[in-house]
Formats: sequence, C-alpha cells, structure tokens
Amino acid sequence: MKLNPWMKAGVGLGFTLIWSCPTLAAMNAEKNFGLEVKVTGQSEDDRDLGTRAGGDVNGAGLDLRPWVYGGRGNWSAFAMGQAVAATDIIETDTLRQSTVDRSQANSSDNRKPDKSYLAMREFWIGYSGLTQYPGEQLRLGRQRLRNDDGMWRDTHIEALNWIFDTSLLRANLGVAERFSEYRTDLTELAPDDKDRLHVYGDVATQWQPGHWVGLRAHHSHDSGKLANPGETVDAQDKTQTGDLTWLGLEANSDAYNFRNTNTLNYWGSVTWLTGNRDSLDTTTVNDEQVATGKQSGDVNAWATDLGIRWRLDANWQIGGAYARGSGNYEQTGLESNRSNFTGTRSRVRRFGEALRGELENLQSATLFTSWQLQGDYDASLIYHKFWRVDGDQNIGGSGINAVVEDNGINRPLIQGEKDLGQEMDLVVTQYFKQGLLPAALSQSIDEPSALVRLRVGIFKPGDAYGKEADSYMHRAFVDVVWQF
Repeated sequence: MKLNPWMKAGVGLGFTLIWSCPTLAAMNAEKNFGLEVKVTGQSEDDRDLGTRAGGDVNGAGLDLRPWVYGGRGNWSAFAMGQAVAATDIIETDTLRQSTVDRSQANSSDNRKPDKSYLAMREFWIGYSGLTQYPGEQLRLGRQRLRNDDGMWRDTHIEALNWIFDTSLLRANLGVAERFSEYRTDLTELAPDDKDRLHVYGDVATQWQPGHWVGLRAHHSHDSGKLANPGETVDAQDKTQTGDLTWLGLEANSDAYNFRNTNTLNYWGSVTWLTGNRDSLDTTTVNDEQVATGKQSGDVNAWATDLGIRWRLDANWQIGGAYARGSGNYEQTGLESNRSNFTGTRSRVRRFGEALRGELENLQSATLFTSWQLQGDYDASLIYHKFWRVDGDQNIGGSGINAVVEDNGINRPLIQGEKDLGQEMDLVVTQYFKQGLLPAALSQSIDEPSALVRLRVGIFKPGDAYGKEADSYMHRAFVDVVWQF
C-alpha cells in the first residue's frame, strides 16, 4: 500500500493527535472519544442513462470513523480516521462524491477508487484565546469547512480558519488548499484541486431577532499549468486555470435551523462572480485528446437562490425554492449543495439526490413538503424541475454521465435543448438515543447518536439528454448510523 508524502504526513499528525488527546481529554468532563459506525446500502440504475456500458451500483458498505477530541485551557485538538469496506464502489460519505467519481473506477490513473480504503478525515489543533468571546476559535489543519446552505463551502480540506460565532454575530475568515485526499486508494488530487488556493471570509448579523443578513467573499487562485499544443491530455490534466472572485449577499430567517419554530421561514442570496479564466482547447487524434491551445477571457456571471417555507402546524411544513446560475457561472469547488432547506434535521441535496446538479448554467424550480415528529422522525418529499439557462452550453458537474450522438458528434447534451428533466426525492429518517456530543464537534459530526435513513431520488431526463437516454434513473440509499 503506497502512500504519498502528504498522506504520510496526515496519518502521522492524526495519530499524534490521537495519542495526545487522551491527556487533553482528562481535563474535560464531556465525552472526548468515540466511534461512529455507518452501514450503507446503495442501489443505482443507471447514471449513464443507457448511453454506455456500466453506470449501475448495487452493494453495501461498512464505514468506521474513530474520533478523539481534547482541550486544555484555550487549546484543543481533534482527529477522525476512517476505514471503509464495501462490496462495490459505493458512497458511504456524502462529502466525497464531488471529488471521487465512480465513472473512474475502471481507469488506470491514480484516481482509481477502491471498494475498501483507509483515510484521515480530519486532524486539527485549535486556539480560542484571541478574544474573550466563547464562540471564537482559530483552527489549523485538515478540517470541515461548512456554511449553512452548503453552496459555498462544505468539505474537508487543509485550512487555517478563524471562527467567530455568537448569538448576534457570526464570521469566518480563512485560507485553504487541498494537498492530498488522505486516502490509501487515491494518490493524486482531482485536476480542479491541484495548485488551487482558496481565500474566503463571511460575516452575518441579526438585524432583528431571528433574522440574519450577511456578506460573503471567496477568491480562488489556480496556478496550475495547462498542456502545451500537441501534448496528449488525459483525465488527470487540468483543463482550466485562472483567478476567480465571488461576492455575495444573503438574508434568512434562521431557515436552516431545524429547531426554529417560525411560522414563515425564508432565505435568499445573490452572488456575483468576476475574474479571468484560461480554458484548454483539445481535439481527438487516434482516440486520444490532444491539446491545440487555450482560450483566455474575463468572467462576469451571477447566481441566485431564493426560498420560502410555511409551517402548517407543529409537524408539517411546505415550501418552494428557485435557483439560477448564469451560463459562465461556477461554484467555488468546495460546495456540497446539501442543507436543511426543507426544515428537518436531515440535510438534503439542493439540486436533486439523483441529478446532483451544480449551479452552473442551471435553473431549478423546487416544491417540497416536510414532516417531523419531535426528535424521533422526519421526512421530506421534494419535486425539482431543471433547465439549462443557455441551451448551447453544457452544465457544470452532475451525477449523470450520459453522452449522446448529436449528428455524429458525441456530446453530453443536445445542442439548443434546455429541458434537463425533473426529479422526485424522498428522505425519511428515524432517530434513536439522542446522545450529546461536544459542541466543538458540531461541524465534524453531522448526525445524532443513531439513526436509520432512506434517501431516494428518481430522475426523468428531459429533451436535452436526447431520445437515446433511458426514461428514468434512480439513486437509493439506506444508511444506518450508530455512535459509541
């Protein structure tokens, strides 16, 4: 089992933290170590929409995540490992799918995922003595970065991150860059992550009780190198570089907090993207992609996400949402698009459990209803309708890998057709033994002590996928989580 230098460093630091945290843990009264056990069953048919071989998944996996946390004075440390064993290449980790695509399973490159692997999810140290506020901390190391809507940040990445979280003011400021996946099966980064530095910050305040307004900013500097004309380009080569800056305004009624009891909840955001982008041009020669040059240009784009949710009674809620990203808009690359927008404890993918769209040349209209019974059960039923903003451009990344024949040209989508399709999602969860975990782990550990969850997405492709596409595809998961 070959480990790259960053993987070795991460494992070494992780075990150092695990060794040292019991001493720190002795200083605290709360629980400071544990094991999260997750069993996942996955059924998927067919992410290629019948346009090529493969695309099906049927299997089960066991995901063990030991963790340890400790603190002494203003100092704290946390480490979480991971061991996965499965019968197929399935998704036990909802944050991994954006960087690990099962379509690469048969490739021979260093991004070939295995059914079983070891990983370090997090290892960081924290210091809380910069201010006197209890919700302030500076963290250094691989950590979970997440904002409430999941559309800017929701990933594990190496970062120096300053957190300020009080009852009236919330802020984050940091710098991040991915150096390794810290997995035994993935020895190379995804092309988009190579040599890409992120600098970000956000601040939000309550302008009246329960109503937040805020500013967000994010800059990514991609200093990677594109292939020279005549050079062969493979799946691990970068296809674009550049400097991009996102500026955003947001307002919400604490809508992503499933505990709030507002009769009416709302959220809204608008984001501007500016910068410059270099894109690689290629042509096919003897079944190989060969670089022919690059295109350079300025980027000016925008995106919005709007939503409203009405509480009918103590258990039932209904709502709707709309999102649009202009043709040359792209997200930060650190997003998961998972959030509590339906008003339950369960996080749901904003653009479909099956399609898993990204807000790039995408327009989405959503209707949903949700139900929760105290802390024991919750359920969300969601309908999505998807379109392309520009029918002549492709969309960003998604969970669909269909390629159709369009007048003799292989392309992901039919030229000029905007209708991407529609989808129905169902997410149902039962919770058990509501155990308490240290507040400092709220970002790292999503779930309560134990649960059983069903996640199903059924996608019906639209005209943009062509007549060759299947009528339907689905993704279905059953997750069982138990924490010791």
